[in-house]
Amino acid sequence: MDLFSSNPDLEADRPAALKDKALLVHERLCQEYECPIDYFSTKDPLSELVSALLSHRTKNKDSKRAYDTLRERFPTWEEVRDADVLEVEKAIATCTWPEQKAPRLQAVLEAISNAPETDGLSLEELAGWPASRARPWLQKIKGVGPKTSAAVLLFSRLRVPALPVDSHHHRVAQRLGLIPESMAVGPSHDALAALVPSGWDAQTVYDHHEVFMLHGQKCCSWRRPTCGRCPVYDLCVWGEKAEREQ
Repeated sequence: MDLFSSNPDLEADRPAALKDKALLVHERLCQEYECPIDYFSTKDPLSELVSALLSHRTKNKDSKRAYDTLRERFPTWEEVRDADVLEVEKAIATCTWPEQKAPRLQAVLEAISNAPETDGLSLEELAGWPASRARPWLQKIKGVGPKTSAAVLLFSRLRVPALPVDSHHHRVAQRLGLIPESMAVGPSHDALAALVPSGWDAQTVYDHHEVFMLHGQKCCSWRRPTCGRCPVYDLCVWGEKAEREQ
């Protein structure tokens, strides 16, 4: 059954059916990848934001090197904000497009410094905010999109339940029929967040994101998915369609 068909008889059942399906996928993948999964970061939220901005379209090892070099060269974020932009560019040279990311990073730090909601150059105030308030506020800052806003809240030591969606997560969700094939990564954040229980804590939301990402990396790859060992293959709309076309 195509969960995104235009059959009006399915409209009323679609949200509940999708939520049930998303929960079943979560449970199976958590068993497969052994949840709970340890957090990979203990950064403060501002540091997590900088790290996320540097990681865009960059391999993890290269963005980490750029972040570490930046911290070594400039011990405080105030120093990064106020430095010569060419010095910042030089420090983050291992990430992609450092000539674009250096001025953007400084502009982000300046915007946070001047925001009336923050106490100087800090995002610690977000600790008391729900994701529904914190994410739109972060996304008002030029250069901060839905994935970055969710990552800052969930991955940093704030541990606010907010669901990031990376390319692996997005691909798995599309193939399972949790979102339409035509839906881009940006809009998928709200669509996929709407499918998970509102009472989930940060650890469970983190596990949810991580198992989708891991599944996309280890099994449901872009070019050669190993469907024969997929624990959710019986729920896969993409796999069912591929079998019909054989």
